[in-house]
Amino acid sequence: MKRKSIALCMAVCLCAGIFTGCGKDGESQETAQKMQNEQDKQEKEQPSVVSTVFNGELEHDVTIQVLENDTAVSKGYFAELIEAFNEEYAQYGIKAVDANMDQYLDLANDGPYGYGPDVLYQANDIIMQYAEGKHIYPLPAEKMECFEQIPEAAWAAYRIDLEGTAYTCGVPVNVQAPMLYYRKDLLPQDWENVWDENGNKIPDMAENWNAMYAYSVSRHAENSSQYGYMKSLFDVYFSSGFLFTYGGYIFGNNNTEPADIGFSAGEAEKGAWVLSQLASTMNEECIDDSITTNAYSKLADGTYFATITTPDMYSTFLEEMILAYEEEGLSKEEARAKAEENLVMTTLPALPESGDLTEEGASFLAAKSMGGINGYAVSAYTKHPNACLAFVEFATSYEMMVRRSELLGVAPARNDAADAVGGTSQLLYNNLEAGNIVLMPSIKEVSQIWTPGETFFIDLAKDAFRPEEEKKYTDLDAMKKGLEGVDQQIYDAIFTLK
Repeated sequence: MKRKSIALCMAVCLCAGIFTGCGKDGESQETAQKMQNEQDKQEKEQPSVVSTVFNGELEHDVTIQVLENDTAVSKGYFAELIEAFNEEYAQYGIKAVDANMDQYLDLANDGPYGYGPDVLYQANDIIMQYAEGKHIYPLPAEKMECFEQIPEAAWAAYRIDLEGTAYTCGVPVNVQAPMLYYRKDLLPQDWENVWDENGNKIPDMAENWNAMYAYSVSRHAENSSQYGYMKSLFDVYFSSGFLFTYGGYIFGNNNTEPADIGFSAGEAEKGAWVLSQLASTMNEECIDDSITTNAYSKLADGTYFATITTPDMYSTFLEEMILAYEEEGLSKEEARAKAEENLVMTTLPALPESGDLTEEGASFLAAKSMGGINGYAVSAYTKHPNACLAFVEFATSYEMMVRRSELLGVAPARNDAADAVGGTSQLLYNNLEAGNIVLMPSIKEVSQIWTPGETFFIDLAKDAFRPEEEKKYTDLDAMKKGLEGVDQQIYDAIFTLK
């Protein structure tokens, strides 16, 4: 990719103040020579932004503040990580500490005043908003040990293009996407005869939504206090995948063109119909956040059979089930073994081509879902960029990625780590490469999709509990119009009301 001189000037602005006075030196000339097939004479005369900041000279006797996600902190992984890093880099006097800040900090406002962390862990859509605002550094990704082990789809989520030059502003750590959680011990006793149509020893309700719908109806009919599949449907992150399966999308041109909004595209209304049918098997808690907050305890006590959420919540579900089994009289060891046997996390069931969950002999489509790539970034306000990069390299090593997966249940972005962990991590990794995980856009306009989307999904879920004469979404045409309204509201928020 050719690098125009104007692009390099803009890149210099990314690291404002640091490059003032930088001239031609041996390193920049050598770099230019190595890239002579890709760069023209003008750009050879410019210093490299990345090599100027990350020059390989570790700052000694410094402390870097690292902001991790709350789950990694609460489950003990982060403590292990910083202890191991600090031991490795003690010879340089480099120490990493918990930034002890809200994981959803506002780096754009806090960073310039010295309140932000040096290294931060976040989802790609949040990190890349900081990149657009020049609050994080572009990184020497291709020189990192993890580079070849992380797929292009994951790296792409952390790239920003400035006048034809691509910069990588984050390092992928794990793949996030909705996963199905269910209780194996809550399956019907005769499930292998009745609920395993293809005889593959996997219950049908884990393989397609039609069976999940039928079992949800059946379970609630037998006991009105119990439910099958339960989920807060207002949540755009989890519900939008049902639209994507049938042709919907967020933004056009691989999620880079915000003027092209596609929640209503293709036959996305079929996805809305699926959600409406699923809502009819739940209670009114599906309208708001209630099911999301109580899913852990309700799955553990047997009220819910199944739900969906991200893989990093596996350990939380497991702990709740262990407590429930202990209350039944099992020892902690027995309770853990039973919980690990009966808590199943797997990829999402397939969806019927027709969108009709009651159709017999249906043909199915692989379910798509919204996903993200969580990763590390280095603040542009840090005084110790090379020490920060050393931490990121250490945290994304094979050993630490495997350990993170072991403790948190997440799917590593590294191919070798995903292979080692196996199971659902490898399935999720494969789904990413197959295109069934639609990564959240890495452009700032993505912030405008949530409110219109939530408003529609709330209204759609409410329809299941309205009197027949008051229902709004009685057919596919009505659902299509509702989704077209979502597209228009997002467009207005981005271009008209800003």
